[in-house]
Amino acid sequence: MTPSEIQSIKQRFGIIGNAPALNYAIQVAAQVAPTDMTVLISGESGSGKESFSKIIHALSPRKHGQFIAINCGAIPEGTIDSELFGHEKGSFTGAQEARKGYFEVTNGGTIFLDEIGEMPLGTQARLLRVLENGEFIRVGSSKVQKTDVRVVAATNVNLLDAVREGKFREDLYYRLNTVPITVPPLRERGDDIYLLFRKFATDFAERYRVKPIALSPEAVTELQRFSFPGNIRQLKNVAEQMSVLETERDVDNARLRQYLPAEQSSRLPMLLSASGTHGAEANSYSERDLLYKVLFDMRRDMTDLKKMVLDMAAGQRPAEAQELLRQNSHLFNNLNVAPVYENNRLSRSGPADNGTADYFITPRPEMTVEDAATYEDEPQRVEDIPHETEEETLSLEAKEKEMIMKALKKHHNKRKYAAHDLGISERTLYRKLKQYDLEQL
Repeated sequence: MTPSEIQSIKQRFGIIGNAPALNYAIQVAAQVAPTDMTVLISGESGSGKESFSKIIHALSPRKHGQFIAINCGAIPEGTIDSELFGHEKGSFTGAQEARKGYFEVTNGGTIFLDEIGEMPLGTQARLLRVLENGEFIRVGSSKVQKTDVRVVAATNVNLLDAVREGKFREDLYYRLNTVPITVPPLRERGDDIYLLFRKFATDFAERYRVKPIALSPEAVTELQRFSFPGNIRQLKNVAEQMSVLETERDVDNARLRQYLPAEQSSRLPMLLSASGTHGAEANSYSERDLLYKVLFDMRRDMTDLKKMVLDMAAGQRPAEAQELLRQNSHLFNNLNVAPVYENNRLSRSGPADNGTADYFITPRPEMTVEDAATYEDEPQRVEDIPHETEEETLSLEAKEKEMIMKALKKHHNKRKYAAHDLGISERTLYRKLKQYDLEQL
């Protein structure tokens, strides 16, 4: 496709910019338009994905048919099947008459499914049938109907990640992704940012009957450095705010910064301050840091405990061992027991002990320093461990294996539903099946 043909498409659909990635996306859309192939448009929210769906429809043989754009994330899960595929009278509460769905209404046209990643799994199965066979069934009906609809889908999330997390059907992903189109984010479009700003400033000046906003060279540089997480939609909002609120129509970079969120004005990675960040992200960071701190504290305590046990096992006298325990009493604060070294044995006593120590560590006076270095790996160092502990562990494993087998039998070996019933992830279930040699189920 020649540059003049791409420019003609831009003018027809109001697309502004000359970024190579943008031109390539337009070229792919124009090339695939005459076919009936399914297209998946990927791009961040606000980057203009719907414009590409309109290009595909307008340049296709279906251009005289109906075009409907649907935001899958804006339709409640309980009604999306009815919206897309229709329903029969009385099929659910409030269904006072039969209704055609979008796939029936747009027969011979194009349907644009925006935010396809938000579509429920049950609806995804119905959509897959439409894509493969052109068949659908109304809610509350058993009659199979046919439709001839071209599907163009869009997403602002990574669908492969959604597939791995079990939120999106793998077969549907590959069926939709016949021809992928990636719309570049605004921050990667360079000089297009200022071109779009000028267009928006001119449009709002005409609407509000004011003089267009003009940016100084420094302000233009500042504008192009901004990351624009909201993409074109955010840039348009900034231009409208300035057109309405600015008394001076010539704006420098200092004035421009007042309309750009300070924490997003740089493309450099944000450092986590001691006071945290904003919203849910701040909570996730603080929880992660807290978890790291707990793990490091546990590791340090375990190291200190190992050293103390080695010192005692190396032949210290009871009085010296008792003093060692007293000096390291902080290591036992969370045990609700008090360790006592008496009769040449380390015993556990306290409120939970009821006078019976359930484990002992016997000192070995004959041990050398070299022996002490490997002492912690010797199984003989822990004595008098009740046999019930091992039996109980085996019993728990047997119970776990039994519960997994019951869940699989209940759901006819459908691992996804079995994992949900057990309250674990599919990945955990797969690991357990391998652990218990149940992979053949």
